Amino acid sequence: MSLSRYLNWNILSLGLFAFLLAACQPAAAAPLPADESALMTAAVATVYADANLAAQPATPTETLVPPTATPTPTSAPRTPPALPDGFTTDLLKPLDIPTAYIADSCQYLRAKWDPSNAAPGTVIMPIMFHGIAKGETNPDATGVYHDMSMNDFRRLMKDLHEQGFEAITMQQAADFLYTNAKIPKRSVLLIVDDRKFRQSFDDTFRDYYEQWGWKVINAYITLDERPDLWNQNAELAAEGWVDHQAHGYVHNVNITPNSSEDYMRQELGKPFETMQKYLGKTPIAYIWPGGGFTPRAVQIAREFNYRLGFTINPRGPLLFNWIPQAVEADPARPSYIPEIPAADPLMTLPRYWSPDARNHIDRVRQIGAAAAEYAESVKAIELDYYDIVCAPDYGAMPAP
Repeated sequence: MSLSRYLNWNILSLGLFAFLLAACQPAAAAPLPADESALMTAAVATVYADANLAAQPATPTETLVPPTATPTPTSAPRTPPALPDGFTTDLLKPLDIPTAYIADSCQYLRAKWDPSNAAPGTVIMPIMFHGIAKGETNPDATGVYHDMSMNDFRRLMKDLHEQGFEAITMQQAADFLYTNAKIPKRSVLLIVDDRKFRQSFDDTFRDYYEQWGWKVINAYITLDERPDLWNQNAELAAEGWVDHQAHGYVHNVNITPNSSEDYMRQELGKPFETMQKYLGKTPIAYIWPGGGFTPRAVQIAREFNYRLGFTINPRGPLLFNWIPQAVEADPARPSYIPEIPAADPLMTLPRYWSPDARNHIDRVRQIGAAAAEYAESVKAIELDYYDIVCAPDYGAMPAP
């Protein structure tokens, strides 16, 4: 239908509708006359509007599609680096091998790099003393054995102090060796073997305790129960500067592969009874009399809960998770029992001999410095390994 015909038809329809509506109204209610021109104009406008709406193309209904989630990129798994070899040095004898004692790499790295612990390169120098003569030593003298003169002793202590060493207790040593607990960067363990009267300590080590706060360890033989001897050592222990540890019961008969099970248990177990009785303490370290030990004796020591054990083998200093040990006997040093067959480095620790210790102070210092330098060179690799492999179970490494 054309637009003009459409309009004419609608106009006629409107007119007819208006006529019929008027006819149905009662006469008394007749409407007022309307402006026909205005009505026609409005009608035409309405028709045109409807016609234009009908002529426009229909707007298609929009279909709402849920947005597609953008996938989060997945990082490729990180490959952990190979851990570097442990620190070695040519400052040790060729047959003396640095030996680790912590099998769990994550445990070791966590303790090593925790900034609240001891810094890499922290070193302990254990020194064994037997007797200090008031004058010069006399090898032919009978009675108490003196292995160094008073002058040599004072030179040793002076050299240790000048090279930055500080004396620590056995508990501090154990905490460092097990967990890398913080101790002085250069530490020394002053271990005096055998029973000693109070005067022996007052004449020698007391001055260094008063000057520098240096404490001393007494490796104590517990068989002799003389009240005067125990009372004097109880006084020293109560004063807090002499730290008593176990040095056997009979002592004079060293432990060897021929020792009976009963004898080894007596030597290792009896010190607990007597030291508890007279000193009110439990030893944590066993200083092997004469340096004698066997793999079985080491196992028994662990049954008694000793945490550390010391030989007479001056193989080198102690670092965290790094103890010099030997696999086999050295023909040049036949008296040194090889430690590695015992499979427990913490129970077979080395000690320097006091008459010779001054000759090793600088070497110990150099080993500590070289260990610190090497640790720094592998730090990034070890921390990367820890972050990938260890952090999920051990937690993130604490921030400095």
